[in-house]
Amino acid sequence: MLISVIIPHFNQENQLVVCLSSLHAQRGVSAAIEFIVVDNASRRMPEAVCAAWPDVTLLSETTPGPGPARNAGAAAANGDVLAFIDADCYAHPDWLHHIEQAFTNPDTQILGGEVLVGYAHPSKHTFLEPYEAIYSYRNKEHIEEGFSGTGNLAMHPAVLRHVGPFAGIGVAEDRDWGLRSKALGYRTEYLAQMIVYHPARKSFSELTQKWDRHIAHDFEEKMPGTLGIARWIGRTIAVSGSPLFELRTIMTTPRVAGLTQRITAFGCLCAVRIYRGYAMARILLRGPARDRSDWNR
Repeated sequence: MLISVIIPHFNQENQLVVCLSSLHAQRGVSAAIEFIVVDNASRRMPEAVCAAWPDVTLLSETTPGPGPARNAGAAAANGDVLAFIDADCYAHPDWLHHIEQAFTNPDTQILGGEVLVGYAHPSKHTFLEPYEAIYSYRNKEHIEEGFSGTGNLAMHPAVLRHVGPFAGIGVAEDRDWGLRSKALGYRTEYLAQMIVYHPARKSFSELTQKWDRHIAHDFEEKMPGTLGIARWIGRTIAVSGSPLFELRTIMTTPRVAGLTQRITAFGCLCAVRIYRGYAMARILLRGPARDRSDWNR
């Protein structure tokens, strides 16, 4: 078996070092591995980073978006299995082992794993880390809806060829591709031991930019006619007033530890939900912004 690991990259050289280091520290893998980094028109190509390992191929894809970068990597891959991870993530030491073992089952077609927040300093959390540990990257729930985040995804190349390429920057490409695969009869399996760590965002503005993108996608999908507007207004009101309903989740979830982290998570949740309500009202009045060129911020 040959596993092709495909990594889209955009101006993340420091994170890419961590990502590639984690991939070269994998254990328990008997399959051959090839690593394909696809740069997406960064300020400079990460040539020095990739050259530090002899088995890393660096490609370039100028069409904006992680989807086109993944498509380019898949087109160049030779593997029996395609495994996708993002440049700003790092893999658990057993990530590839669990992928390899799962694909020894001929019925396995698409896998999605767990995505956890990697704390920058485990002994001292930031304002955003406990919130993101609970509410971001909830890949198990996404898979139950029919799609996996593309930062922790594996499949046979034939599946990608049948379903078609990942969409460009104007679409939530992970959701779009997963739901297209589901419509064709494929099932994405959740594998809890297939773990990737994603750093929390460093500033609240990064978090609001993420919600701006999601709200814009949601708005364009769910706004036909007067009924759509009425539903959108109802959702806007509900989102703004929803933090109190999350108290039980915050106090009982195993994704954070200790009272201090739980209080911090609730404070950040309140700020996020208030912003989401404001952003949903703003987009209803002004319409969505059209510039989505900055795909990884």
